[in-house]
Amino acid sequence: MILIILGIILLVAAGFMNKEREEFIKLAKGVRIAGIVIALVGVFSSCIKQIDAGQIGVQSLFGKISNNILYSGLNIVNPLVEVREVDIKTQNYTMSGVNDEGELSGDDAIRVLTADGLEVVIDLTVLYRVTASEAPRLIRETGLDFRDKIVRPLTRTKIRDNAVYYTAIDLYSLKRDLFKNRIYKSIDEDFKKRGLILEQLLVRNITLPANVKTSIEEKIKAEQDAQKMEFVLQKEKQEAERKRVEARGIADYQQIISAGLGDKQLQYEQIQVMKALVTSPNSKVIVLGKGNTPVILDTKEK
Repeated sequence: MILIILGIILLVAAGFMNKEREEFIKLAKGVRIAGIVIALVGVFSSCIKQIDAGQIGVQSLFGKISNNILYSGLNIVNPLVEVREVDIKTQNYTMSGVNDEGELSGDDAIRVLTADGLEVVIDLTVLYRVTASEAPRLIRETGLDFRDKIVRPLTRTKIRDNAVYYTAIDLYSLKRDLFKNRIYKSIDEDFKKRGLILEQLLVRNITLPANVKTSIEEKIKAEQDAQKMEFVLQKEKQEAERKRVEARGIADYQQIISAGLGDKQLQYEQIQVMKALVTSPNSKVIVLGKGNTPVILDTKEK
């Protein structure tokens, strides 16, 4: 566009030059040719517009937004058209309580009130992208600063609106996923109405008041101690059962042995032992007392 204007200025200047003198005539001719060349180059360059990968072009002619979208590559357009490039790749917006971690410097975390009246601090990252077909309407209704006008305020508002349905403990542990799914659906609906696609919500951190956090930690520790004690009791019960089984086995064994060893069986075993002693090559003396138990004296010389 600048080259076209410059070429027109040169053509007009050439027309006002004094044509009575020979040197002015030649100069006017050169200026006219230069103006035509510059204007043609300007028209040619303005008719070709390159759009990079991951971008689309939205055309605007004298402030009127066209619905015809320019996609990546080389495009032939009206030289008078202004093309605004819009990024359609995945973008992220982070709101964090850590300095220089989010999009804004300083503490930009989301502070919400829960169902039990406690203040909870949430760090969040929003992954989103622009719907290519809806880009002209988005530019027409919102402009290119849609991140500050839509993404940030809408996300913060929806999180605050939905946090009141949960207690602080629910957000911290039990119902964290339910809370994330609820705000995702709520934000996704409004994003679609604006020409945006919500890809994912990343709840990076949930900070509770110090007293609540201490109570939760104590509760978790008590539950862990209870589980440990239950394990110890279960182990003791198993050990007691093992000892009962072992004692029962010993008693059964003794009962079987007692039932099988009668007087005749004992006499038979005694005879077998004495027979083995008699046939032994070692010298010995067997003395039988009044009872049935023999006394064995070894007379082998040492």
